[in-house]
Amino acid sequence: MAIRVLIVDDSAVMRSVLSELINQAPDIEVVGTATDPIVARELIKRLNPDVVTLDIEMPRMDGLEFLDKLMRLRPTPVVMISTLTERGSDVTFRALELGAIDFITKPKLNSAQGIRPYADEICDKIRAAHQARLCSPGKYARPAAAASTGATAATAASASGGATPAVLDGNTLRDRLVLIGASTGGTEAIKEVLTRFPEQMPGILIVQHMPEMFTGSFARRLDGLCKVRVKEAENGEKILPGHAYLAPGHSHLLVKRSGGLYCCELSKAEPVNRHRPSVDVLFHSAATHVGANGVGVILTGMGKDGAQGMLAMKKAGCWNIGQDQESCVVYGMPREAAQIGAVDEVSPLNEVAQRVVARLRQPVRRTS
Repeated sequence: MAIRVLIVDDSAVMRSVLSELINQAPDIEVVGTATDPIVARELIKRLNPDVVTLDIEMPRMDGLEFLDKLMRLRPTPVVMISTLTERGSDVTFRALELGAIDFITKPKLNSAQGIRPYADEICDKIRAAHQARLCSPGKYARPAAAASTGATAATAASASGGATPAVLDGNTLRDRLVLIGASTGGTEAIKEVLTRFPEQMPGILIVQHMPEMFTGSFARRLDGLCKVRVKEAENGEKILPGHAYLAPGHSHLLVKRSGGLYCCELSKAEPVNRHRPSVDVLFHSAATHVGANGVGVILTGMGKDGAQGMLAMKKAGCWNIGQDQESCVVYGMPREAAQIGAVDEVSPLNEVAQRVVARLRQPVRRTS
C-alpha cells in the first residue's frame, strides 16, 4: 500500500511542484494539499495521512504552532519544508525538538541540476518518516530511564540527565578520539549524547546528514548546551580535547595524523552512499589513522551509511557502540552495522554517553 501524504504549504506553486515530484514515486501518493494549518487540521481528520509535509511560514497559524498542537493531539510523522536562511535553520531545529522527524529545504525551481535529485531526497525522507517511531504526546520514542537496581553513580547521573563524570587521564584525552555518525532523528540524538558528556573528553568528530546552510547553526546550538566546545570543522585544524567537530554540510570530514596530532580534513569528493558528508568516509579514515584509540558510535538513521566504515574501525581495534532499536527514530544505520558484526555493544540512547566514557577508561583493544 502506498504511503499517503498530505502537503501543507501556502504557495500554490510549491504545492503543485511537491505533488508532482512525490507522485512520481510508485510507493508514495499525495492524498491532499492544504493552504494553511486550519485547512490541514480538517484534512488530517478526514484523510488520515501517513506523513505530513509542513511549511514553516504560513498565514493564520505558523508551522511551529501547528506542529506543537498536532504532536500533542494527533501524533503524525512530519517532514518540515524549510527555507535556506539563518532564521529558517533556527526554526527548523525547534521543529525537530517538537517532534518533526526530519526536514528538507525548499526546492530551487531554477536549479541547473534540475529537481530530480530533490525528488529522490524528499521521497527518501517521507519513507523514513513513515518508518519512524512515534508515541504520545507526540515526541518520537524516547529511551526508558536506566534501571536503578545495581546502578553505578555514573548510571544514576546519566539517567537523571546529568553528565557522566569523567575519570580520564591526560594520555586518554590526547590519544583517543570519539567518532559519531547519525542521520534521520540524529539532531536530537546527538544533542542527547553530547549534553551528557563531561568537559574533559577526547576530541569528538561528528557526521550528521544535513544541508550546508544548517550545520553551522546546529553546531552553535549544541555549543550553547554542552560542556564540550562544539564547532563546525575546518580543514586542517588540530583536534583538541574537550572539543567536538561537526562535518560541514558541503564536505566529507576525515581524521588525519600530522606531527603526532590528529587533524580535521575536509573533502568535496563525490557523495558516498548518496551523502556528503558521509559517515562511512569519516569511519574509514578513523580505521586508518585512529585504529584502537577510537570509540565509534552509530545513532538513529535511515539507510546503511557508516556500516562498512564501522566494520573497518572494528577490524582496526576500535570499540563500537550502536544505538538500540527501541530508542531509534529510524533503526536503519545501527541495524546495518550490527548485522555485519561491526558493533561491539548496543545501548539505549540515554546510556550512550556513559558507555563511551566507560570504554575510554579501559585499555585500548589491540588487533593481532
